[in-house]
Amino acid sequence: MDQNNHSSLHDFILLGFSDNPKLEMVLSGVVTIFYLITLVGNTAIIFASLLDSHLHTPMYFFLRNLSFLDLCFTTSIIPQMLVNLWGPDKTITYVGCVIHLYVNMCLGSTECLLLAVMSYDRFTAICKPLHYLVIMNPHLCLEMIIMVWGISLASSVVLCTLTLNLPRCGNNLLDHFLCELPAMVKIACIDTTTVEMSVFALGIVVVLTPLLLILISYGYIVQAVLRMKSKAGQRKAINTCGSHLTVVSILYGTVIYMYLQPGNSASKNQGKFLTLFYTIIIPSLNPLIYTLRNKDMKDALKKLMSIAYEYTKMKRK
Repeated sequence: MDQNNHSSLHDFILLGFSDNPKLEMVLSGVVTIFYLITLVGNTAIIFASLLDSHLHTPMYFFLRNLSFLDLCFTTSIIPQMLVNLWGPDKTITYVGCVIHLYVNMCLGSTECLLLAVMSYDRFTAICKPLHYLVIMNPHLCLEMIIMVWGISLASSVVLCTLTLNLPRCGNNLLDHFLCELPAMVKIACIDTTTVEMSVFALGIVVVLTPLLLILISYGYIVQAVLRMKSKAGQRKAINTCGSHLTVVSILYGTVIYMYLQPGNSASKNQGKFLTLFYTIIIPSLNPLIYTLRNKDMKDALKKLMSIAYEYTKMKRK
């Protein structure tokens, strides 16, 4: 059945993996499983850190924000992705596509910037422990979160508006399973060098500048750890930073490869699989990474499970 007959001129057709229906079936199952893991894991971190008074610190304040961000990010993407993977109808309205584009770009940028803020928190905790709670006071933490969201919103408005203003000459076939900026640029019918350069420039601001700040923070952290005479203190510092550094390495490695490489260097489906990785796999890994390497979080989750168990017993009675 010709999908063009069922879409207006303003609709987009998300091709996804439509040339491989069996792969779509497998991916839909994988995406559903990882989405459930993301929902359960990040929700558990939020509630566990809120219920345990020992975790009412700047570090866990930022971790709760990261978990909330991951929940928003995946929920804004996965329902449309599953619709695309499950059925023959691959269309999405123009308005739906625009909303997807702005929201996804804003949330993705926010995660990059938030990880930079978290690295500053770790730098302060390890390099200036005596002044940590004074420096990282609740007012500053809130200001940092507002700044992160403000920069992300501004950059997404600029990038997405530039992309949507590109003439498409009737092209409405997006070789992707969601409305993503690189796929939108590819269907433009004019030279997109200016837009690509703008994407690259803002990419440096939103992706590489936070990464540079993270590397600087960890440079000072490494120096501070090496100066520690206590092996126990060194292990504690490494464990504190290990989870964050793991998440940074996975996320930034994927995003840099995805957005800051030459336009035609990726294979046809490579960009789609990379998108699957950083929108589905990484948000589901974050709770596992932070939980497995963090004794305080493990204890908080045990308390949460105990409360949930007791509540279930009471409901049964």
